[in-house]
Amino acid sequence: MSLPDHLKAQISAETRFLRVPGEFVLENGEALHDVEIAFRTWGDPSNAAERTILVCHALTGSADVEAWWPRIIGAGSAFDPAHDFIVCANILGSCYGTTGPVSFKPGTRTRYRADFPRVSVRDMVELQRMLLDELGVERIELVTGPSLGGMQALEWAAMYPERVGSVVPIGVGGQHSAWCIGISEAQRAAIEADPNWNEGYYGDETPPERGLAAARMMAVCTYRSWQSFDERFGRDRHNASQYQVQSYLRHQGVKINHRFDANAYVTLTHAMHTHDLARGRGEFEQVLGSIPQPALVVSVSSDALYPPAEQRYLADLLPNAQYEILDCPHGHDGFLIETDALGAMIAEFRSWRRAGAPSASFSSGSE
Repeated sequence: MSLPDHLKAQISAETRFLRVPGEFVLENGEALHDVEIAFRTWGDPSNAAERTILVCHALTGSADVEAWWPRIIGAGSAFDPAHDFIVCANILGSCYGTTGPVSFKPGTRTRYRADFPRVSVRDMVELQRMLLDELGVERIELVTGPSLGGMQALEWAAMYPERVGSVVPIGVGGQHSAWCIGISEAQRAAIEADPNWNEGYYGDETPPERGLAAARMMAVCTYRSWQSFDERFGRDRHNASQYQVQSYLRHQGVKINHRFDANAYVTLTHAMHTHDLARGRGEFEQVLGSIPQPALVVSVSSDALYPPAEQRYLADLLPNAQYEILDCPHGHDGFLIETDALGAMIAEFRSWRRAGAPSASFSSGSE
């Protein structure tokens, strides 16, 4: 692993690495060579046969689930290492140890940068499949994740139905909307407007910090809600020249430059555009109707980026789906904030699955 120091610092000491020798052919026909996967596991591998949980992270997440999804893994939590074998891998195209734009091209000391090929959500799932094969996991009890992680969970159900027992997609629909594509395009335009962008061929010492900061500020506005900003900041001032909300957004822009890479951001937002469960498979309604796994589809009530109507529609089309709304004023990021309530939903869904009878608190997606 030869990452810039600020990215190395984001990767926990518990992270493990798997190198996939030879050629990894992408969905678009291009190939990567000697791909490396960064991953974490929790729990006893002897539980893998019956109780493997695959957690898939969102856009700027990593394999370190406890860092971005607090209290979801732990004793008495939704996923308990005393009973479960839990796996999370950094996704293809990211910058936390798995091969991506910041990685060196094989056999060189040159980073891919803008030469890194376009990847899809299905490519991410295929690489995770290779990891699970190496770990000896043949069947997954449950695949879950929020946002981009939910896209991966849904693709797991579609690509490998015989290996997936159930899915819990959170804050995501069955296909990426024009609204989300447009917002990502604006963020990439901000990155590309930075004079250091250099068509994506910037150096370690001269990244497009202003552009990535602006992109992140836009993103944070879509991750929260009017009510959340109003209650937290109102019209309070940070100083004579700035309101508190301005200071908060500027701070988020600085933070992203300490922990992420601009090319990875561009790569992953493009990959999110590929999310469409019906792509190449047939009509949307029929494709969704053919996904047999029990699913818990979760909305965040105040989500403006992936509105609850998207998840309701997804749950209506999946034949064995249950639908829940996480009541939260904080917008799309509510799944990272109200983790106790979300964890309780997931735990109850798992209990229902083990018992074989639906909980009265769940509403069926087929109603």
